[in-house]
Amino acid sequence: MMKIKKRYFLKKKKVKEIKKELGDYGSFINNKDKLELLESEDYDFILVNGEPYIIIINNKPYPTLKAALNIELDSKVVTVDMGAVRFVTKGADIMSPGIVDADEDITEGDIVLIVDETHHKPLAIGNSLITGPEMVENTEGKAIKSIHYVGDEIWNLEI
Repeated sequence: MMKIKKRYFLKKKKVKEIKKELGDYGSFINNKDKLELLESEDYDFILVNGEPYIIIINNKPYPTLKAALNIELDSKVVTVDMGAVRFVTKGADIMSPGIVDADEDITEGDIVLIVDETHHKPLAIGNSLITGPEMVENTEGKAIKSIHYVGDEIWNLEI
């Protein structure tokens, strides 16, 4: 269980900043949503209507996999083959050979959602190290730095 230090609602100006930083993924936040910042010992979270949909890592917001599952995020998606799934779900960075498809508009440094090729279920959230087309074309090397994955402490968060 995570120890919570502070919990408070965010002002509209701060919500705007967060939406901008999330880029394409900020679109799931509506003006009527209530956003709360949850400061804990390990990570800070932003609750969207009480759900932990955003995590702050190194002062940068990322959507959580719970957000990906409940809201159906569909931009900046990278698909991995089934052989890569067991490594991705243990927190491994994503290597180019395991990638079967990636959105064309992914650029270096983008927040990306990693899904499996059979069920298209979210497995991880990461930072792209190369462009989407390079991820598919490359036959070796790292493509994505894994930030949050199924089964980690963020995934198992209980509030």
